[in-house]
Amino acid sequence: TTRAGLASPDSVQLDSGKWSLDNWGEDVLCQQLNGSLYYWDTSASTSTVQRANRTAVSGAPTSSRFVLVSGTDRHVICFGTETTIGTTTTQDNMFIRWSDQESTSDWTPTSTNTAGSQRLTAGNKINAAVRSRGAILIWSDTALYQMQFIGAPFTFGFKLLGSNCGAVGINSAIDISGTSFWMGIDSFFMFDGAVKKLPCTVQDYVFDDINPNALGDVYCAAYTDF
Repeated sequence: TTRAGLASPDSVQLDSGKWSLDNWGEDVLCQQLNGSLYYWDTSASTSTVQRANRTAVSGAPTSSRFVLVSGTDRHVICFGTETTIGTTTTQDNMFIRWSDQESTSDWTPTSTNTAGSQRLTAGNKINAAVRSRGAILIWSDTALYQMQFIGAPFTFGFKLLGSNCGAVGINSAIDISGTSFWMGIDSFFMFDGAVKKLPCTVQDYVFDDINPNALGDVYCAAYTDF
């Protein structure tokens, strides 16, 4: 590294080992960034998370950026995942794959299930996704997409909602009662049917001073009093 602590141009940048988690009934699905999908059985232990209770999900992709459960239609969705399941070298940061409905282990599309996949094109990597009102919002590093359950034969439909409005990391977006807010590379944004920049009195202070190598570690949460 240089004296300022920033990486030199020829250095390798490594992502921190962030986890994404989502409920599967009373149990939990866990996905380590660029790793495998795990299942935590809460019936085996309700007091502490023990390694023995966390098992890799059979049949699931082995290298993905993060995971999300779709909602009432109950599909497990891996973002930035493998084009060939079980082959980590095929991980594509813009590729989405989902399981059969109500299944954590059936990921191979057939004529009798709802498993499937889709590759997004606007951007270099998928950085975030949240459940919103009637759809899932997906951010790449440059764009915002909508993923909506439409049923057979395609299961999900995809729509580009905005460009030049990407999110910076897997925890940098949040949805509150159907309105989404997120941090982009140089602005804060919201989506309430249209993409809008948020007025911000400290925008220059934040974006002129932040370490660009740490943008992926930004965490967004709701402060309900405001």
